[in-house]
Amino acid sequence: MPNPGTVIDPLTAHRFGVEIDGLVLGVFDECSALTGTIEEKKYPEGGMNAYEHKFPGRLTWGNVTLKWGTTDSTKLWDWFKATNSTVNKSRHHRNVSIIQFAASGDEARRVNLDNAFPVKWTGPSYSSGGTAVSIESIELAFGDVTLVKR
Repeated sequence: MPNPGTVIDPLTAHRFGVEIDGLVLGVFDECSALTGTIEEKKYPEGGMNAYEHKFPGRLTWGNVTLKWGTTDSTKLWDWFKATNSTVNKSRHHRNVSIIQFAASGDEARRVNLDNAFPVKWTGPSYSSGGTAVSIESIELAFGDVTLVKR
């Protein structure tokens, strides 16, 4: 805990890494925002017309999309294809960590996505008139999230 009056610099969005089952599989250019939503349960009470009671319901997590410059590595493509091609689909669940770094380069916080699996892969677009890097993406669904502050 910092001393009172100490200014803490916010973390930058461009310093992050991604681990899948403890291994860094590549350098990612972008990771979509992690979104958690708690369902709102409404309970109208008879005779109480001024308002409805509201209670928290089920927590759900939106999918995360990772984007990277295309390389000759096919590890994420292989994971995507394998998830759909076997009977025991749960064996393709992986633990994914999104790691945010401080300006010093030290790990500042980590978001762990438990039991993640790919649900969408998008290949690069091609254009003979450009010089842009080709980009691939993979969308991941997952069960739960843990936030670890270092």
